[in-house]
Amino acid sequence: MKDKILQLTGEYHRGVNQPDFVPGVTPLWASGAVLDDDDRIALVEAALDMRIAAGFSAGRFERGLARYFGLRKAHLTNSGSSANLAALSALTSPSLEEHQLRPGDEVITAAAGFPTTVNPILQNRLIPVFVDIELGTYNTTPDRVAAAIGPRTRAIMMAHSLGNPFAAQEIVDLAEQHGLFLIEDNCDAVGSRYRGQLTGTFGDLATVSFYPAHHITMGEGGCVVTNNLALARLVESFRDWGRDCWCEPGEDNKCFKRFDQQLGTLPHGYDHKYIFSHVGYNLKSTDLQAALGVTQLRKVDEFGEVRRRNWRRMRAELDGVPGLLLPEPTPGADPSWFGFVLTVLPSAGYTRKDLVAFLESRNISTRRFFGGNLTRHPAYANAEFRVSGHLANSDVVTADTFWVGVYPGLSTEMIDYIIKSITEFAHDHSPFAAAR
Repeated sequence: MKDKILQLTGEYHRGVNQPDFVPGVTPLWASGAVLDDDDRIALVEAALDMRIAAGFSAGRFERGLARYFGLRKAHLTNSGSSANLAALSALTSPSLEEHQLRPGDEVITAAAGFPTTVNPILQNRLIPVFVDIELGTYNTTPDRVAAAIGPRTRAIMMAHSLGNPFAAQEIVDLAEQHGLFLIEDNCDAVGSRYRGQLTGTFGDLATVSFYPAHHITMGEGGCVVTNNLALARLVESFRDWGRDCWCEPGEDNKCFKRFDQQLGTLPHGYDHKYIFSHVGYNLKSTDLQAALGVTQLRKVDEFGEVRRRNWRRMRAELDGVPGLLLPEPTPGADPSWFGFVLTVLPSAGYTRKDLVAFLESRNISTRRFFGGNLTRHPAYANAEFRVSGHLANSDVVTADTFWVGVYPGLSTEMIDYIIKSITEFAHDHSPFAAAR
């Protein structure tokens, strides 16, 4: 019966009609999941087996993702934001002794980006040190990071912006020179490379997101990856309620000392499965999510190539369009692009708001550069932070920057329609175009 259900599930998926693209009518999303019959079958199979908690598929996915990155450990979480929280929290563990991050220590991060790269810093009573970004690449630079390092700086935590790697090796060199931890927020950049090396493999820890907007999806989900087994153990503890035990749910006594330990001021022999060494959380995912992740992971390279192809087409065709600053990869980088980012120049003769309104009227979805300058948001009005230098470019992206999609769900015909729409608007509204 199960085999028949799964066969019918595949037939059902293949029988779902995909409507033809109609310019101006069909929504062209900035991002989204690309799912096939294998994905649908995997979800249904996990549901039929009632794998409702993390289990077989979670372990299989963790091993597969670790192999993909060439790292020793991956710990699945319920979101990329939770992965960021677990990764930074791990660095506050007392077991790190003199390397432990303590309240009041500083963590350098970019001012322009998504808030959950910054929030774990504040949630752990640490102090964000904000640095500006570079227009074009939309990443910060090693010189800005170097200038931000102070006597209480203990770590760097930053994202590869929209799939475009920051200068990862140079940031690693700075971190090693000053004895700092590095966490790569790799949520938007799975498959990107810097100097030939996959992003997510440079830092002490790295995080990934599997929200539908990202390179592969579980619906919701995230992961922390690392080559450091000691840090991996800490991530697992913070993810799993803060417990000291490393047995999986349903497993007992892997250490052979379950009832033969004494920790804290607990009595000797207290059940190790219920001893807590950290103030942790429950950030685990489910096997339903992981089952989808297993099938999606097989397609990560294919998806990345489509993203690159769509981005290259857009970059070539929009070259010279008046009023727009076009994106550039970081020198030495091969990005698996998350989106195509545009900044409307002051001399354009039109505004970002005007162009975005036009695109949206044609059912072309746009997105801001996430939170822009995060220091301007009400969430951080009373937060303690430090700014290194100025944040002029972060203010520019707050006012004038947006992005459109390049994800694999967009066909060449759809990409061409986006290009045509941007070009048409810019030429119709630019004084320079009119003069020609």
